[in-house]
Amino acid sequence: MGLSANMVSSAGAIGTVISALYFYPRGEFLTGTLVSIFFILFDLLDGTMARLSKSGSSTWGALLDSTLDRISDASLLAGVMLFLVDRNDRLVPVVVVALVAGGLVSYIKARAESLDIACEGGIAERTERLIVALLAIGLAGLHVRFSLAIGFWILAVASVYTCLERLRIVFVATRKQN
Repeated sequence: MGLSANMVSSAGAIGTVISALYFYPRGEFLTGTLVSIFFILFDLLDGTMARLSKSGSSTWGALLDSTLDRISDASLLAGVMLFLVDRNDRLVPVVVVALVAGGLVSYIKARAESLDIACEGGIAERTERLIVALLAIGLAGLHVRFSLAIGFWILAVASVYTCLERLRIVFVATRKQN
């Protein structure tokens, strides 16, 4: 079709950002989640496309994909946060913690790897965070009471725990190096 893996990554991220920031602030959680899931699935295709292409995967493509993943993930939580801020909801600080900690989970791993320290694991890696967030938001769209609160508390606590877990992994690894 003439599409590169980078084009698929970009289209998926743009679609996710637009859908999350359009539907979620309006409280259209079910529609927003279904549309966002459609675009998030592009993320499953881009890596496979890169590996199967004649040119293979590239360093630039890997960086672009990781960057777009962070933007997509943040847009999902930001869209919900805009909805909650508009209603002066007490859940806003929990969403902020989930948003910041989720970014830190990825940052700590990337920074550790830049120091040649393997930093795998954690209970709230990207896939788990996406599943919890999309499930909570989608259930809220189906009017399941407290699904946002339960989901975002789980997301915040699990993300903070994963940050601490990864920091411990790096700390132990640096102690062995010194």
